Amino acid sequence: MPTIKPFRDYDEHEVLNLFAFEGATANKGVFVKPLVGWTSEDELQFLGPVGASYNNTVSERFGVKARVVATASGDLPIGMLLMDVRESDENGELFKFNPSKAKEKGVVISGQAIPILRRGLVLYSGLAGTPTLGGAIYSAANGELSVTGTSTHQVGRALGLKDSVGGAGSGFVLIEINL
Repeated sequence: MPTIKPFRDYDEHEVLNLFAFEGATANKGVFVKPLVGWTSEDELQFLGPVGASYNNTVSERFGVKARVVATASGDLPIGMLLMDVRESDENGELFKFNPSKAKEKGVVISGQAIPILRRGLVLYSGLAGTPTLGGAIYSAANGELSVTGTSTHQVGRALGLKDSVGGAGSGFVLIEINL
């Protein structure tokens, strides 16, 4: 599974915050493509009540309608997820009842807008193949990246080599994303 380390270098203007991930879980570092496009007429949607319903109370949960999914092999992504998508924490407690904990853990609750990086530098793990310094990187299946592909599906380039697997680095490589 792909993932990224906290070391990142990007401009906030290169981050999309208009889409939610279609599904209950996703890892940061997954490359995504649009499933449902964004329109200004229906920006928000009702996701259902937060908990139980009681008379004279309102406990509604809203999210965005525009959705993204992980890319398949040969798809051109719009960007990479910068946060994990989760419904619950390690103890099974639902994040919708404790949104501050979700924020502390760097998690977005499904249905909410998730930051998607379009251009920048990240330390990425999950690259298929052995990158060369300055070599092209392409989109692959399941939102992952590969060192092989066609030029029309290039998403960036390697700015280093993979860290040694099993050591302190665990296969991370510095990549430049340019979509």
